[in-house]
Amino acid sequence: MGLFDFLRGSDINEGLKEYGKTDGAVLLDVRTHQEYQAGHIPGSKNIPLQGIRRVSAATPDKDTPLFVYCHSGARSRQAVGELQRMGYLHVKNIGGISAYTGKVESK
Repeated sequence: MGLFDFLRGSDINEGLKEYGKTDGAVLLDVRTHQEYQAGHIPGSKNIPLQGIRRVSAATPDKDTPLFVYCHSGARSRQAVGELQRMGYLHVKNIGGISAYTGKVESK
């Protein structure tokens, strides 16, 4: 790890590989509903940052691994902090969909 690697943030593509290898993991998109409908990673659940407390209804088990993304990584960083305060034990910010190289779905 180089001196300035921390400035780059998370690599969403690497984070998705880890997500795929993690049993029972949930992929959480914290962008707005409109952003999610315009294009999201297949298999992700949309719970916007403003309503992040609703995650407890969708994922009540605090041991569930949560992999969180947004557009650039900023909102997902905020969501991870809030999820940790809510008692979730395995939460990871994987960054922003803007750097994602895979296919997206739109609804």
